Order: sequence, then C-alpha cells, then structure tokens
Amino acid sequence: MVCMRNNENKNYSGIDCFRLIAALFIVAIHTSPLASFCETGDFILTRVIARVAVPFFFMTSGFFLISRYTYDNKKLGIFIKKTALLYGAAILLYLPVNLYMGYFKMDNLLPNMIKDLVFDGTLYHLWYLPASIMGAAVSWVLVKKLDFPKALTVASVLYLIGLFGDSYYGISEKISCLSSFYGSMFQISDYTRNGIFFAPIFFLLGGLIAEERCKITFEKSVWGFIISFLLMLGEALILHHFQLQRHDSMYLFLLPCSWFLFRMILFFKGKRLVNLRTVSLLVYLIHPMMILVIRITVKLLHLQNLLIENSLLHYFAVCVSSILFSVAITALWNRCKFKKEKHCPDTGRAYIEINLSNLAHNAAALQKAMPKDCKLMAVVKREAYGHGAFEIASNLEKLGVDAFATATIDEAICLRKYGIRGEILILGYTDVLRASELKKYHLTQTLIDFDYARALNSRGIAVKVHLKIDTGMHRLGIPAENFPQIKKVFSMKNLKICGMFTHLCCADSTDAEDIAFTEIQIGRFYSVVDELKDCGIPIPKLHIQSSYGLMNYPNLNCDYVRAGIALYGILSASGDAPVVMPDLRPVLSLKAKVILIRSVCKGESIGYGRSFTADKDCRIAILPVGYGDGVPRNLSNQKTGVMLRGKFAPIIGRICMDQLAVDVTEIKDISLGDTATLIGSEGVPPVSAPEVAGRADTISNELLCRLGARLPVIVK
Repeated sequence: MVCMRNNENKNYSGIDCFRLIAALFIVAIHTSPLASFCETGDFILTRVIARVAVPFFFMTSGFFLISRYTYDNKKLGIFIKKTALLYGAAILLYLPVNLYMGYFKMDNLLPNMIKDLVFDGTLYHLWYLPASIMGAAVSWVLVKKLDFPKALTVASVLYLIGLFGDSYYGISEKISCLSSFYGSMFQISDYTRNGIFFAPIFFLLGGLIAEERCKITFEKSVWGFIISFLLMLGEALILHHFQLQRHDSMYLFLLPCSWFLFRMILFFKGKRLVNLRTVSLLVYLIHPMMILVIRITVKLLHLQNLLIENSLLHYFAVCVSSILFSVAITALWNRCKFKKEKHCPDTGRAYIEINLSNLAHNAAALQKAMPKDCKLMAVVKREAYGHGAFEIASNLEKLGVDAFATATIDEAICLRKYGIRGEILILGYTDVLRASELKKYHLTQTLIDFDYARALNSRGIAVKVHLKIDTGMHRLGIPAENFPQIKKVFSMKNLKICGMFTHLCCADSTDAEDIAFTEIQIGRFYSVVDELKDCGIPIPKLHIQSSYGLMNYPNLNCDYVRAGIALYGILSASGDAPVVMPDLRPVLSLKAKVILIRSVCKGESIGYGRSFTADKDCRIAILPVGYGDGVPRNLSNQKTGVMLRGKFAPIIGRICMDQLAVDVTEIKDISLGDTATLIGSEGVPPVSAPEVAGRADTISNELLCRLGARLPVIVK
C-alpha cells in the first residue's frame, strides 16, 4: 500500500485502480460480508479471494522499489522513513481505541508492546506497516548481496517456513520438533505472515516484474491467473476441510496467483490517479475506526438488526463511510497543503533546448533504415553529445530503446541512478579494480585488448563484456588476425561475452579508397565470426555500424546499430552525403538572451585585443554565453553569427569566456530579453550545427560535446 515511485511518467493507472479494490478486500476480511448468509461463501470471499490484497500491495512496493538497477540507497531510506512516519501516525490515531479495549492492561506489557510494534501492529490491521518496512529491507539486502535468482530462492524458503506456521500449521504441530520451533517463533510474533516470512517474496516478485524479465501476453496472464486462482481455491478448501489452518494468509498457489494478477493489472493504461492512491491508503488506515463508529452509532439508534446482524449491509456501511471520509480528507489535504514550487531551469541567460518530438522521429527513422531484427543502441556518451544524458536516455527508454552506450563507467553508473534499465555498454577503458562496480550496476564492459581481458578475468568477478575486434583502426580491440587470443577470451570463465563488435574508421567517407578499406574491415570482422562458428563457439550479439556505418553500409547483418550523431538529427559535417539519408531533424538548439544593447561609433573597437573596429556607426547586443559554455573562440569576428528576430546577426570581436557581442544594426525593434539562436533550426536559413562546426574547423560531434555543464537543458 505504501510504495515508492521511480518513474511517474509511465502509465500505471491499473495499479492505482486496483489499490482501492484491494483496500475494500481488506475491509471485507475484517467485516465478513457474507457471514450471515453463507459461511462457505464468506470463507471463499474473505479467506481466499481477498487474500490477494496484501500481496498486491507488497508487490506494488517492490515493483517501484526493489529492482536490481535501483542502487540508490536513498530510495530505501525514503521508503522506510515515510512508512515509519505513517505507522507512527496510525499508532497515535488508534491510541483511544487501544485504551478502550484495555490494551495497556495486558500482562507483560513491555515485551508485548515491543512484539506488536515490530511485528504484529498495535491494532489488528497495522501489522502491514512494520511488515512493509522489514520486507523492503530484507528484499533489498537480498538483491544487493545476491543475484536475483538466489534472492528469490532465499525469499521462497522464508515463505515456505512461514507457510507451515500459517495455513499448513496443522501438519507442523503434529511433528514435535516443528511444533517446538513454531512455538518458540510465536513467542516473538503471533503470526508468520510478517515482514520476514511473508513480505520479502512479494517485494521480489514485484521487482522481477519491474525488470521485465518475464514478459507475457495479456491472454496468458488471464489464463495463468484463472488457473492459479482455481488451484489456490482448491488448496484453501482442502486445508479448511481438514482444519489445518492456524491462520489463512499464506497459500502455496498465492504466489503464482498474485504474479499473474499483477501482470494483468499492468496492461490497463491511462492517466495516473494520484488521489485514488491516497483514498485507498486512507480506507485501509481508518476502516477499523469506521467499524467502531458504525457499531456505536447503530447501537444508539437501535439499528443493530439492519446494519450489524446483516453482515452484507454492515460491510457496505463500513465501505461507504470509509470512502467518503477518505475522499473528504484527501480533498481537504489537497486544498490545504503547500504546493511544491516546480523547479524550472534558468532560461534568463543561455540554455540548451531539446526537442523530444524530433528525437522520437529520428529514432524511428533510423530503425526504419536498419535491417530486420536489428536494434538501436543509443550512444549517449558525453552527456548524449551535449544534449543531456538523463533527458535523452529516459525518453528513448520510453520509446522502447533498451540498449545504450557510454564512454566511461561513471557515465554508465549515472544512467543507472537515473533509473535506466536496459543494457549499458561501456565503449572505453575501465580500470579492472572497478570490476565489482561493473557487476553491481549490471554494466557491460568492452574488452579493449587481450591483456585487459586476462586482467579483468583474474579479478574473479563475473562480468558481462563485449569483445572488440581491431579490424584496422588500431585504436582498441584484439587484432582480427590474432584469432588464438580471440578464441582464448571465450574460455575465460569470469567473462560473459554478450557481444562482439568493431569500429569502421572511415565509414563516413564515400571516396573509393576509403570504401575499399571499410570493406576490408567488414571482411576481417566476419572472418573472425566464421572462425568462431567453425570452432563451435556460440556467436554473441554483433554490431559494426555507427551512424555513418548504417547510412553508408545499411545492409550489414548485425544485432545492433550504435547510433550517435545521427540520432540527434545532424551529420558530422555539412558536406556529407551518405548513401542512405534518413529524414533527420535536429534535436538541440543553443539559445541565449539579449542582456545589453549599446551603440558603438565608427572607429571604436570592441572586445579583447581590440580585434574588431567598427567601420560605421552600429548597434551591438551582448549575449551572456561564451567559450566557457562551449562556443568555440575561433568563431570570433564574423566567422558565424546568431539568429535574432528571424535575421542573421554576425559575431563581432573576440568571444569571451562568458559573453559575446553581435551586430544588430540591421535588426529593427530589438529589445532586452530577446532570444538569440546560436545553433538551431529557427530562422531562414537555420544555424545548423554542421555549418557552425565547419566554420570552427571541427565537426558537429566535437562542437556539441563542448557545450558546458552550466547550460541548463530545457525540454520541449
């Protein structure tokens, strides 16, 4: 019921809606709606059907919290803090009820209070909150210390132990050693449905679904739920018939039943229902109070026959009153709470503007150009070529991209902490001393040569790797001609080779000589692949093409295309003419505000070194952006300019670290606060990154990577 949200942008309205249903199931457990009509029917409703409610809440928490990619300990801390505060508030809320029921008159008060606070709750429904805290902590530790299969195994064993203290206790109590074991356990906690034996497995199942390891269709989810529910129903009825249940929260088939149910719920999309989450939580918290209020009220009004003895009407009365009260409290809270001021990046100086529509368009255009079954690997190194790694990677992941490439391990770790779940390949060097981090964050490391592979393997830590083959660039990789070394790498037990690739050093060129060399590179790579096949070595995923590799050699049979510069809608140089040219749209614009306008007389100089002297009276505008933000200094003195009010304004004088000047003499009605475009598609003609890069004697790739970290990123 209490959960952390690591991605509010996804559509989980099905989860939000089922929260209320599950909360009403819990009300049913505590009111027995069918008790006055059919004992068996009430048992099926409250002891079988409604038992999916609490596992659903635990799985929801696990879905958003327990993931092998979620290594930010702050999230666990925040979850525990929020749940503990909620638990404390609930304890205070029910203090009058505890006093009324004589709770503080019990024998051995202090030990029993500790037991209730840690395991059982100070009122019958509050056990869920300490169980959430403990379950989250246990499952988190299991995932951190073990891989997911081992964590699930441990949690399953814990659940099995709990099972024989719950629904299967009738078997345990007949075996003396088990009876003694559970007797001792019940001195610590009244039930085994707690944060140790019950909660962890459902947290982990939620995390398992979040990782999308076991994708199944909606139809299979429905059938899986129906079959597992029927099996759970049969299990419950058999246990009930033979009176084996000490309690009835835990069933063997509750695990698959809950898993398939949660998978079904995820197929329901729509707008997130934040208020419904709050209402559901409040229904859970206050429904025992409503039970008490209704009982007292109907007693005073002499309506026991109507609203107490009729169990179904009693249930509806509790539900309606709980919902109405919860809705009222939610509305009051929304009206009175302080609205958090949204953080808005500063656009008062200079900033980068990212067009996500163009990003989506480019990703689709590149995927269309790829061969069948080939997938996009988004290269997001150096802050996604200056575009902002978080903004680019998170939005690409929403588009279905599940493979990314970075240059360094620290870039990759940042992506994980941003919540990126897909494969992340580190293209560059990582110190082998950081092998444990590669495993911890589930990163994939490039093997840059044979000695490096041997050193990484010697660390004794199992890591995922891609083997790079040097086919002629002579930068990184094992030389293609050194097949014995390549073969030996495949036998290194701590290296899980998931991919193999090379880099085409002149794939951007259409010169005959460069084409011939590129074809030699391609031939060398596939020769290595053929030799591996001949040796009976399974071939991992292959990738050769970068952006230009795709556009000039589109028909290569590979598993990935490493798209970098093309993904961002531009070419490296303005004169490039690849064989296949997808419809690409620039994603990035660089903009700055006019902060000062002044007149300069003929003969006066402007800027450092007096490198520019006005040959006539003119007006200049000062923009608060310079080489400290990544604007190349060699673009000074009219080598390029900006677009202002749809007109071109040349840069005059030397570009400073933090400012530059543009000539706006010919631009009418210019005013302070106007936005100038240094790079972008605004204006005719546009100020394109390749053209600006060309004037700076570089390529678009370098120009964009220069853009400084102090530039805020605005998403449009």
